Amino acid sequence: MSIPSKTTEPRRLYQQIAEQIRGLIQAGHFLPGARLPAERDLAHHLGVSRPSLREALIALEIDGRVEIRSGSGVYVCAPLERVASMMGSMGESPSELMQARAVIEGTVVALACARMTPEGLASLQATLEAMRADIADGRDPLEQDRQFHLAIAGLCGNSVLMRIVRGLFDERHSPISAQLSVRFDSREGWHTALLEHEAIYAALEAADPLLAEATMRMHLDASKKRWLGD
Repeated sequence: MSIPSKTTEPRRLYQQIAEQIRGLIQAGHFLPGARLPAERDLAHHLGVSRPSLREALIALEIDGRVEIRSGSGVYVCAPLERVASMMGSMGESPSELMQARAVIEGTVVALACARMTPEGLASLQATLEAMRADIADGRDPLEQDRQFHLAIAGLCGNSVLMRIVRGLFDERHSPISAQLSVRFDSREGWHTALLEHEAIYAALEAADPLLAEATMRMHLDASKKRWLGD
């Protein structure tokens, strides 16, 4: 009797790209201390998008394979002795996460719009005010951002969707997403995000589900671009 083989999780795209670059480094195409080709050239050479390449480079930086120097480029690090690669535990692709959030939260906010109450609007408004205060005081309003999205999910009346929204948002704390946040979160970016949240709130206040869905999708698409670029 044959024993069924274990199913293995498919490699995420950024992991595949990172392994390609790792292979080039190990084969001696890029020596320790050398600068990798410019992002546009490397993406063209590998046949991948620039956002996916950026995710792969961040993963390689966390793994100690490369060093990303702002304004200078990406440099190959000296080889390190390690028991096993961290590559499998870095989390989901940030670009795929944001795409999934746009699909799911676009639907969620439309459902929430139909169930909105004065109390729900007041709660969202309080969260926006707290977010505004955090930004004014120079703090990253990540928790207020989280509360805003979870409050909308809670108002849609579906506990499964609520759990999915929470899980997708909290993936932001994975190693690869956290490293991207460290590099690309900015005061200007948070101010823009606040304006986008206010547009979502205005659509909910107007009880316009189509507008609420559109503003949510626009916000999450803009967030993706702030993280990874086009």
